Order: sequence, then C-alpha cells, then structure tokens
Amino acid sequence: MTQKTMRTETLQEMLAQGEPVTVLDVRPADERAEWAIPGSLYVNAYDALKANDPDALAGVNLPDGRPVVTVCGAGVTSLIAADQLRARGWQAMSLAGGMKAWSLAWNIAEAPLPDGPAQVVQVRRTGKGCLSYLIGSGDEAAVIDAALDPEVYLTLARQRGWRIIRVLDTHVHADHLSRGRKLAELSGAAFYLPATDRISYPVTAVRDDDTLPIGTAQIKALHTPGHTPESTSYLLNGQALFTGDTLFLAGVGRPDLEANPEEARQRAHRLYHSLQSVLALPPETLIFPGHTSEPIAFDGRAVVDSLAAIRERVQLLHVTEDTFVASLLERIPPTPPNHQRIVELNEAGVLPEGDPTGLEAGANRCAVS
Repeated sequence: MTQKTMRTETLQEMLAQGEPVTVLDVRPADERAEWAIPGSLYVNAYDALKANDPDALAGVNLPDGRPVVTVCGAGVTSLIAADQLRARGWQAMSLAGGMKAWSLAWNIAEAPLPDGPAQVVQVRRTGKGCLSYLIGSGDEAAVIDAALDPEVYLTLARQRGWRIIRVLDTHVHADHLSRGRKLAELSGAAFYLPATDRISYPVTAVRDDDTLPIGTAQIKALHTPGHTPESTSYLLNGQALFTGDTLFLAGVGRPDLEANPEEARQRAHRLYHSLQSVLALPPETLIFPGHTSEPIAFDGRAVVDSLAAIRERVQLLHVTEDTFVASLLERIPPTPPNHQRIVELNEAGVLPEGDPTGLEAGANRCAVS
C-alpha cells in the first residue's frame, strides 16, 4: 500500500540531513504569511482542494525526482492534495497533523562563542520560533527556556557527555508551555525561575546578580523587567546574554500580556530602563534571544548577533524614554492564541494531558519591532 502520510519527525530528519524533498504548502495565503516550513513551496489552491476540484493542482510545477510532502493546517486538506499528486504520478504524502503537528519540529545549531570554558547549543523549535539553550562546561550543563520534550535536551546532553544540573526559565512564558519543571524532575537538576509571587509550586528563586556555576563557567542573573515583571536575562562568562523576551535581534519584548493598559505602560517604562542596562554591556556581547519571528531553517546557523549590531538595527534603542514607550505601545501585535491558559499552566508548573499542539498553535508574537 502506498504511504499516504509522513510524520513530523520524519520530515524534520529529512530536512536536517539535507535529503531531497519538496514541501508543498496548500493553506490559505493568510495562514502561510504567519508561519511556514523553511524552503517550502506554495500554491494558493486551498479553496479548490476543499471543493474537490480535480484540477486544483493542475498548474503546479514541482522539481522532478523528489518526494512531495503536502502541508495544510491540520493535515486534512493536504490529504486531498497528496491524492491528486499521486494520481499524476508523483510520490506524494501528506504531513500528518499539518502545521499544528509541525509546531513541535526542531533543529539545532552550535552557537559561536569566544574562547572559553563553555559551549552553547541553540535548540530551535522551528515550527514555533521558540529558542532554547543547552550550555555545557566540563561534564555539566544547564538548559535555558526549555520548550520541547525533555528527552530532546537529555539526549543532546548525553551525546556531548554532559549532565544537566540546572534548568532555568527567563520568565513565565505566555506563548508556549515551559518544559523546564519536567526536565528538572527527569534530570535531577534544580529548576530556577526569577523571583516572583506568580508561581504556585516549589522552585529555586533567582535574583539580580545571583551567579550559578556550570562546570568552570558562570551564569549571572540580570533582572530585566518589562516584558513581564520578573523577566531576567542570563549572562554567560560576561560574553553571551540570553535575553528571553526582553531583546531580540530585530526588536524588543512586548509589555502588555496579562496587563491592563496602565500596567502595560508602566512595564514599557521598566523595559526601557532594562534595555539601557543591557546596552551598557560591552558591544561585542553576543545576544541569544528567546524567540524569533521567522521560521528557522535547517542550516545550522545560530540565531545570534552582537549587541553592537542589534543596537544599529533596532530603531527603538535610539529614542528617548517617552518616545520609546509611546512607539512600543502603538506597535503591539495581536496577542498569542490561548496565552491566558498557557500562562495559567506555566504558573502552576503543569503540562496538559494529551497533545499540547492545539494549545500552542500559531506563530510567536512576543516581539515588537
């Protein structure tokens, strides 16, 4: 029997290995614009496919000799597309679960660091834009902002001869479920969160200037409130700053989630001052953000840049405090879907039963540029 579907894990592996495959996106144009699989082709045929038009894909030009994986939102309409392509002689399969399932796809990049006692592996949830980090020194490791199944981090650490001893979150996340507590339980590591009264479970509180050793490396906590009141960045050996949702490569964090308008304004002022503290670091400091607003290619290139380069790129870093606050509040993007439920679960430190992809579906919306 001809295989009709492909699992996310299989497509992820093919893309990671550079195997020949054509990904054909058949979603409506507005869904495609929000998030897509890197390198995928697009055809605006969703309505025709839903109507079972046998000629819906008649004008599509595809590379010869490659298997085709069709993609829609949940893996239903893409089955129709795959059936039509097979009828035309293509080796075509539908991505099981569609972009909803793809939200858990991931890849990694070894991140460049100056000479020193630590290595950084950027673990990229390419289907969602979440960036997490595995930091190793000697035989010890820490994880920052775990957003994937804990086994991903445990396996990556084992492959490098590291034992995870610390798990940290930069803040209480609103766009994805934190896997930090579960990873800490499975690894035997301590779980750290910035000091806050929002959490209803035992956790090790991190405060400004706290220093946590990892092997011969040092992670220093820098309280950078604004995106949330507790938001904290982590400075590795004075060389690399893991900023969570405070500073991105092309924007800054939004201050409005779980806040009323006046609270959002106050947070925007605090974010301005937090960013001034970050900008006081050496210009060569490497900035590792907690998210990206673009699909992450399977190219092994870390999402990172120097503080100097980001300062040049982000116009909001060059204005007065009042202008910063006014501009930031005018540019707030739509709120992430289901963010209130995600916050509730993260505050309780629990994961929902069953498949979490429906709850986390949708692109990252934490940045304001």
